[in-house]
Amino acid sequence: MSHVRSMNRVILVGRVGRDPEITHIPSLEKDVAKFGLATSEGYMDKSNQWKEMTEWHNIVAWGGLVQKIERSVGKGDMVLVEGKIKTRKWQDKDNQERRSTEIYVDNLVVLDRVNRGGGGYRAGGAEENSGGGRGRRDNGPAIPSEPPVRDINEFPYDDSQGDPF
Repeated sequence: MSHVRSMNRVILVGRVGRDPEITHIPSLEKDVAKFGLATSEGYMDKSNQWKEMTEWHNIVAWGGLVQKIERSVGKGDMVLVEGKIKTRKWQDKDNQERRSTEIYVDNLVVLDRVNRGGGGYRAGGAEENSGGGRGRRDNGPAIPSEPPVRDINEFPYDDSQGDPF
């Protein structure tokens, strides 16, 4: 028997595509936070034109991270997430088998926040914004458009494999 272990670990740094969706799952008596994270990479094509490709990742967080995400993460923020990749299967309302690949987060660091009015926080700073609505940055990096949000009931959570976190 082999003693070699495998590892399911992912680290992503990207921009949040929309304000996180916080949902209470009654059957688990837990809250879950979900949002899309855009990672981009670029290259020069044969005609010397810069091309950029954006990949979207479905981020899911449980437990104590939900409260941190709810108060600290918003659309456009640059975050580092660390976790594991999970793929779920289910049948949709048309009885078609569907799959969803998600990153289940166990660590999240906000690297850069968009301006939310009054003070605010930037990476390396010591002050965290204590209030204000989620605002938009007048200039700065473009935030890619995220695919449309689907109904949470379309992605049922299966607790048959134990507590997610």
